[in-house]
Amino acid sequence: QVQLVESGGGLVQPGGSLRLSCAASRITFSNYAMSWYRQAPGRERELVATITSIGGRTTYADSVKGRFTISRDNAKNMVNLQMNNLKPEDTAAYYCNAQHSVMTRIEYWGQGTQVTVSS
Repeated sequence: QVQLVESGGGLVQPGGSLRLSCAASRITFSNYAMSWYRQAPGRERELVATITSIGGRTTYADSVKGRFTISRDNAKNMVNLQMNNLKPEDTAAYYCNAQHSVMTRIEYWGQGTQVTVSS
């Protein structure tokens, strides 16, 4: 079945950087918009960043603009999230999402990777 597997989470000090990766399998990766969401304890899941299937256009939550960069490698079926200047409020479980660019009801989720920003 379809799998999205995240990696790269961990503990980092404020101001530090992490790079999250999501490897997709058993989908035609180039047909899917890819996104990163996050969910902190007691809070709703929020959209962090999206990159379109064609053209690679990116959008970001206001809270991460200028600090996070989403990118994709269609040859490797991977999407990455480079996170710089991390803040304690970035602490959350981060989830990879794939949404079909045409049949938007078709979407898949990864299992999540924890990011903790603390001194």
